[in-house]
Amino acid sequence: MQAAFDNALAESTIGLFKTEAVASGSLFLTGPLRTIDDVEYTTMEWVDWYNNRRLHSRLGHVPPEEYEAAYYAQQRPTRPAITQP
Repeated sequence: MQAAFDNALAESTIGLFKTEAVASGSLFLTGPLRTIDDVEYTTMEWVDWYNNRRLHSRLGHVPPEEYEAAYYAQQRPTRPAITQP
């Protein structure tokens, strides 16, 4: 038996998709969803926005792509120590 929270992330993401991508008045819709291509295009647009441009409160209201770039810019390259035999 699985716990209810096992699917919580998936259910939350599905809910966001329904609310933000395919609901009436969505910014991602250019017209009615009549064909599979319409659904696929809308989904691709939403996923791109969700992964790259949405403002995320946990990241200080910075888009994930920008946050990741800043994170890696702060990292110092690590090199293995060279030892003499």
